[in-house]
Formats: sequence, C-alpha cells, structure tokens
Amino acid sequence: MAALDLLGRRWNLRIVWELQHGPIGFRALRQRCDDMSSSVLRQRLTELLDARLVAQQPDAAYALTDLGRGVFQALRPLARWSDAWASALSEDGRD
Repeated sequence: MAALDLLGRRWNLRIVWELQHGPIGFRALRQRCDDMSSSVLRQRLTELLDARLVAQQPDAAYALTDLGRGVFQALRPLARWSDAWASALSEDGRD
C-alpha cells in the first residue's frame, strides 16, 4: 500500500507521467505540470527521489529510474480494466 500512498499523493503520478519520455529540467517539468508552485514541485520531487523512482542527473534534469519506469508496467492492468469499464458504461448509454 505504500506505493499507492506515494503515487496517490497529488502531482506525484503526474510527475512520473511527464518524465516517461526522458529527462526534463525543473522549469520545463513545472510548466508541463500546469505551473504548479515551485515549492510543491520540489517537495514532490524529493518524495520521488527518496523513493528512488526519480533521479537527478548531473545536468540537474530529472529522469525516471528503472523502478520509476516500472510504474507504467504496473499500471497496464489498471489501464486495461479502465478501458473495459469505459466500454461497458458506453454500451449502457452512460458515457
């Protein structure tokens, strides 16, 4: 459940999502996250760094670690379930 606590915190999953295509600097990451405050971004990055999902590179950019990239593999079953759920709702006329 610790993983759900970490990724369920506001912005953490979004940060991981934005890092999936490669390293990003602090300012660019902040912009991609709808200009969240610098202090919140710093706090969330610290949490993700401590959890070893994110690493800071020598050029100061942030990147996912192997553990961080594993989040997407772990979320695939949830994404499949979500697609099936949306389809079922759509079939019932509830979209």
